[in-house]
Amino acid sequence: MPNIRDWYPPLRSLPPLAAAGALVAATAACSGTASSTDDDGRLTVLTTFTVLADMARNVAGDRVDVESITRAGAEIHGYEPAPDDLVRGQDADLILENGLGLEGWFAQFTERIDAPTATLTEGIETIPISSGGYEGRANPHAWMSPANAAVYVDNIAAALTDLDPEGAATYEANAESYQAEIAEIGDFLDEELGDLPEGHRALVTCEGAFSYLARDTGLTEQYLWPVNADAQGTPQQIAATVEFVRDNDVPAVFCETTVNDGAQNQVADESGAARGGDLYVDSLSEPDGPVPTYLDLLRHDAETIVAGLTGEGAQA
Repeated sequence: MPNIRDWYPPLRSLPPLAAAGALVAATAACSGTASSTDDDGRLTVLTTFTVLADMARNVAGDRVDVESITRAGAEIHGYEPAPDDLVRGQDADLILENGLGLEGWFAQFTERIDAPTATLTEGIETIPISSGGYEGRANPHAWMSPANAAVYVDNIAAALTDLDPEGAATYEANAESYQAEIAEIGDFLDEELGDLPEGHRALVTCEGAFSYLARDTGLTEQYLWPVNADAQGTPQQIAATVEFVRDNDVPAVFCETTVNDGAQNQVADESGAARGGDLYVDSLSEPDGPVPTYLDLLRHDAETIVAGLTGEGAQA
């Protein structure tokens, strides 16, 4: 796999990490060897973003304390770790990343800590990005496919088993149960979208984060920009998307919650398509929000897409 730092721009500011390194060193000097468990004796696992954290919690059960480095609502691609992120990383027993260039900050982050890491997209059949500054490189949003999610869950179970062999049976059982719940959402999408007329079989979004979901469901993918790290909402992107929507009589267009939806609103206005609901991709919501878990995220997006493309309010 190519070096992750070759895929996305490096951190825009290094001083916070430098400060964090000093803070970690000072903490270690004052407290001696840091404990690798939380207060109740469980191992500690960090993930790079909230979606992975929730997936890991479902597999780990009560045996492991799982936390996300980034907070709910954060934009992952250009995230800049804060000093306390590095301190938490130093105390972790394992860190789980998506990989495929999603976390452009991750390689530099882990250079300063000793925790082992695992990449959850190992074994995924990737789809290349078709345009923009990262053309030809693997689209990193593989978790948006229920089929791919089964691979993520297997990789989480394997990583946790390597960390905690005594929990192997628990991790395996939890993984199988969780995969069955995820598969139900994939079945819902197949059933509800299977009879769409050809002209409606298109998923138009702001970011090209739905390549894997589109592949699984037989939809044509169209987006304003391929990756959030690219230029967003340019006149050329808007014009091309409007033309696609008009030519294909696409009934609705969508946008993700972590980006500005102004450009997609313009597409809807100029093309005559409905502005479909907001889609969640890179982050869960707060616990009292609409998608506090990964299953909620998948269900919300599935129901929103189905409602927009069919004009019906089906529910997963």
